[in-house]
Amino acid sequence: MSTPEGARIPQHIAVIMDGNGRWARKRGLPRLAGHRAGTENIRAIVSEADKAGVRFLTLYAFSTENWNRPSLEVQGLMQILGDFIDRETQNLHEQNVRLRHLGRIEGLSPVLARKVNYAVDVTRNNTGLTLAIAFNYGGRADIVDAVRRIIATGIRADQIDDQLVSAYLSTAGMPDPDVVIRTSGERRLSNFLIWQAAYSEYWFTPVFWPDFRPEHLHQAISEYGRRERRFGGLTEQS
Repeated sequence: MSTPEGARIPQHIAVIMDGNGRWARKRGLPRLAGHRAGTENIRAIVSEADKAGVRFLTLYAFSTENWNRPSLEVQGLMQILGDFIDRETQNLHEQNVRLRHLGRIEGLSPVLARKVNYAVDVTRNNTGLTLAIAFNYGGRADIVDAVRRIIATGIRADQIDDQLVSAYLSTAGMPDPDVVIRTSGERRLSNFLIWQAAYSEYWFTPVFWPDFRPEHLHQAISEYGRRERRFGGLTEQS
């Protein structure tokens, strides 16, 4: 399945990759097997988004709240991210994909932090799709960190507006997401891009992330193209 010719393509798609654990449980597998399957699925979705003309793809991989999960699962998730960087950075670089990390680097192990920084640095000058991985990310923490940086610069309160705050968020330089996709049937943001997604369209699917295929991505893009975005305003026909 492909997106119809002439369809309106979202510039920025953000995805809450949910359902890995339930996908594994349905198959009698440990939760980490679901996380690994979900990570393996990233490659195909990145490639399809790039082909479709999407310029920014943000994936929610690990939230600030996920630290509260069992320690073995957290350790496994850290290992999976490290493996993903080791395996995919060069491939993404050759595809002209630019990698960005959203979230706090503090809290990651020194080894994993170095891997993240290396992947970001190697692909920094690429001009194709920007793939942002939100890892150790929380929307509220993002806003708090932005406020702290603004205060540290000495900017006066009367100089602060929406654009200034956006410029100090971890997504600085990226457009706000046009559409947020959440897999697994859940219908909430879960502290993901809560500032940036204020006017995003939402697309929910019961499909677990490891089973999310390019055709599902095109369904979301097609649905987005049929929606009218007014950003709080009205057209003459409304």
